[in-house]
Amino acid sequence: MASSGVLKLASLMLVVCMVVSATLQARAAVTCGDVVRTLTPCISYVQYGGPLPDNCCNGVKTLYGEAQTSADRQNVCKCIKSAVNGFSYSNFNLGLAAGLPGKCGLHLPYTISPSTDCNKVQ
Repeated sequence: MASSGVLKLASLMLVVCMVVSATLQARAAVTCGDVVRTLTPCISYVQYGGPLPDNCCNGVKTLYGEAQTSADRQNVCKCIKSAVNGFSYSNFNLGLAAGLPGKCGLHLPYTISPSTDCNKVQ
Protein backbone atom coordinates (compact mmCIF):
# COMPACT_ATOMS: atom_id res chain seq x y z
CA MET A 1 0.00 0.00 0.00
CA ALA A 2 2.76 2.43 0.90
CA SER A 3 4.51 1.88 -2.41
CA SER A 4 1.23 2.63 -4.20
CA GLY A 5 1.02 5.97 -2.43
CA VAL A 6 4.66 6.78 -3.25
CA LEU A 7 4.07 5.89 -6.91
CA LYS A 8 1.00 8.17 -7.02
CA LEU A 9 2.97 11.00 -5.39
CA ALA A 10 5.89 10.53 -7.80
CA SER A 11 3.48 10.51 -10.75
CA LEU A 12 1.82 13.68 -9.51
CA MET A 13 5.22 15.39 -9.08
CA LEU A 14 6.20 14.36 -12.60
CA VAL A 15 3.00 15.84 -14.02
CA VAL A 16 3.53 19.08 -12.06
CA CYS A 17 7.12 19.34 -13.34
CA MET A 18 5.95 18.77 -16.91
CA VAL A 19 3.28 21.46 -16.61
CA VAL A 20 5.73 23.97 -15.09
CA SER A 21 8.33 23.18 -17.76
CA ALA A 22 5.80 23.59 -20.57
CA THR A 23 4.63 26.88 -19.08
CA LEU A 24 8.18 28.23 -18.91
CA GLN A 25 8.95 27.15 -22.48
CA ALA A 26 5.70 28.62 -23.78
CA ARG A 27 6.68 32.00 -22.33
CA ALA A 28 9.18 32.79 -25.03
CA ALA A 29 8.20 36.42 -25.64
CA VAL A 30 9.48 39.20 -23.40
CA THR A 31 6.60 41.50 -22.52
CA CYS A 32 6.67 45.23 -21.89
CA GLY A 33 5.76 44.41 -18.30
CA ASP A 34 8.97 42.36 -18.06
CA VAL A 35 10.96 45.25 -19.52
CA VAL A 36 9.51 47.81 -17.12
CA ARG A 37 9.88 45.51 -14.12
CA THR A 38 13.51 44.67 -14.81
CA LEU A 39 14.62 48.18 -15.73
CA THR A 40 12.77 50.13 -13.00
CA PRO A 41 15.86 50.09 -10.73
CA CYS A 42 17.70 52.04 -13.47
CA ILE A 43 15.35 55.01 -13.57
CA SER A 44 17.03 57.17 -10.93
CA TYR A 45 20.45 56.55 -12.49
CA VAL A 46 19.25 57.55 -15.98
CA GLN A 47 17.49 60.61 -14.55
CA TYR A 48 20.20 61.94 -12.25
CA GLY A 49 23.42 59.99 -12.80
CA GLY A 50 25.51 59.06 -9.81
CA PRO A 51 26.43 55.55 -8.75
CA LEU A 52 24.91 52.74 -10.78
CA PRO A 53 22.74 50.55 -8.52
CA ASP A 54 23.61 46.85 -8.53
CA ASN A 55 19.96 45.94 -8.98
CA CYS A 56 19.93 48.02 -12.18
CA CYS A 57 22.68 45.91 -13.72
CA ASN A 58 20.98 42.78 -12.44
CA GLY A 59 17.85 43.87 -14.30
CA VAL A 60 19.76 44.73 -17.47
CA LYS A 61 21.50 41.35 -17.41
CA THR A 62 18.25 39.52 -16.71
CA LEU A 63 16.53 41.24 -19.61
CA TYR A 64 19.52 40.53 -21.87
CA GLY A 65 19.32 36.86 -20.94
CA GLU A 66 15.56 36.66 -21.50
CA ALA A 67 15.62 38.32 -24.94
CA GLN A 68 16.91 35.31 -26.85
CA THR A 69 15.26 35.84 -30.24
CA SER A 70 15.30 38.75 -32.68
CA ALA A 71 11.58 39.21 -32.03
CA ASP A 72 12.23 39.43 -28.27
CA ARG A 73 15.03 41.97 -28.76
CA GLN A 74 12.87 44.05 -31.11
CA ASN A 75 10.06 43.96 -28.56
CA VAL A 76 12.42 45.08 -25.78
CA CYS A 77 13.59 47.96 -27.98
CA LYS A 78 10.01 48.99 -28.77
CA CYS A 79 8.99 48.76 -25.11
CA ILE A 80 11.87 50.98 -24.02
CA LYS A 81 11.03 53.53 -26.70
CA SER A 82 7.35 53.43 -25.76
CA ALA A 83 8.13 53.83 -22.06
CA VAL A 84 10.12 57.02 -22.60
CA ASN A 85 7.72 58.48 -25.17
CA GLY A 86 6.21 61.64 -23.76
CA PHE A 87 8.94 62.23 -21.19
CA SER A 88 11.36 65.07 -21.62
CA TYR A 89 15.00 64.07 -21.59
CA SER A 90 18.34 65.64 -22.31
CA ASN A 91 21.51 64.44 -24.01
CA PHE A 92 22.77 63.74 -20.49
CA ASN A 93 19.92 61.27 -19.89
CA LEU A 94 20.35 59.72 -23.34
CA GLY A 95 24.05 59.23 -22.73
CA LEU A 96 23.44 57.51 -19.41
CA ALA A 97 20.80 55.23 -20.94
CA ALA A 98 22.98 54.37 -23.93
CA GLY A 99 25.90 53.57 -21.64
CA LEU A 100 23.97 51.21 -19.35
CA PRO A 101 24.77 47.96 -21.18
CA GLY A 102 28.51 48.71 -21.23
CA LYS A 103 28.56 49.73 -17.57
CA CYS A 104 26.86 46.41 -16.79
CA GLY A 105 29.44 44.45 -18.80
CA LEU A 106 27.25 43.75 -21.83
CA HIS A 107 27.52 44.59 -25.51
CA LEU A 108 24.33 45.24 -27.46
CA PRO A 109 24.30 45.13 -31.27
CA TYR A 110 22.39 48.43 -31.26
CA THR A 111 22.41 51.73 -29.39
CA ILE A 112 19.74 52.60 -26.87
CA SER A 113 18.39 55.75 -28.45
CA PRO A 114 15.06 57.30 -29.51
CA SER A 115 16.36 57.17 -33.08
CA THR A 116 17.03 53.42 -33.07
CA ASP A 117 14.94 51.54 -35.65
CA CYS A 118 13.72 48.63 -33.53
CA ASN A 119 12.65 46.68 -36.61
CA LYS A 120 16.30 46.40 -37.62
CA VAL A 121 17.41 45.03 -34.25
CA GLN A 122 18.70 41.49 -34.62
